[in-house]
Amino acid sequence: MRADRLLSVLMLLRHRGTMTAAQLADELEVSTRTVLRDVEALSTAGVPVYTDRGRGGGISLLPGYRTDLTGLTLDEAKALLAGAPSSAAFASAMRKVAAAVPEAHRREAAAAAQRIHVRPDGFARAPEPDPFLGELQRAVIDGLRLRAVYQPRGKAATERVLDPVGLVHAGRAWYLMALRDGERRTYRTSRFSAVTVLTEPAQRPDEVDLAAEFEASRTSFRGTAPEIAVRVRADPWVWEKLGMFATTITSPGPDGAGTLGFRDRERAVWALWAGLPDLTVLDPPEIREALRDKLSTAARALAR
Repeated sequence: MRADRLLSVLMLLRHRGTMTAAQLADELEVSTRTVLRDVEALSTAGVPVYTDRGRGGGISLLPGYRTDLTGLTLDEAKALLAGAPSSAAFASAMRKVAAAVPEAHRREAAAAAQRIHVRPDGFARAPEPDPFLGELQRAVIDGLRLRAVYQPRGKAATERVLDPVGLVHAGRAWYLMALRDGERRTYRTSRFSAVTVLTEPAQRPDEVDLAAEFEASRTSFRGTAPEIAVRVRADPWVWEKLGMFATTITSPGPDGAGTLGFRDRERAVWALWAGLPDLTVLDPPEIREALRDKLSTAARALAR
């Protein structure tokens, strides 16, 4: 019987009040029989937990019973609750933290969790330099409008006033979801060259599913951005690996050559690098050159 699960049962009852054995089992991903054994163990350990049978009944803690896990400040609670990776350990930790947040601060801390989304997938690479991420996080969590200078790829930098909606981390980058003149936009945070958090409140929609909004934005971008086509010759097992990263694939012919489509040059180089030396890039020349440069950089690093 795991101590962390017993603590999770305790924290769920502390935070939510009366829960049925089925609800606890669903939350903790165990059987109802396991939950009932855990409740019995808590009772034996001196925790004032009891069960009510019949309609409206369930498992509860004695009214007034409190646990004090930690003296969290509001800012600490916001920072912790802002992350949401898909991990059982993280979910368990968040239950403990949420139960420890004072009742007066719990709504604000929960709001922070709804405004920052960390995608569990992505590439394990070093994060991009992001000098204004702190200011952007403050604007998002505190619900404040901001003035920023942003430079899209291949375009001139311009100043704009934004109503921040949320932050999303994907791959190695953070993205700001915001409203500009009432229209929803997505900004790569590393491309901001100046950010000023204003005192006026942001015009933010009440209910926003950040994960869904970000996916819709990515889908829209993929539909308008020009795709980079790379012709490659490789063994069948390499093609299977490359298919995980390409947006489109033209099946290879008898000679093992085919065409891959990538969203951008960076992703093409990263994916093809992972397939070396078991593939040959036939076209375009700039991708071959980028891979040669990457190989030279790696050789110099290993020679130190």
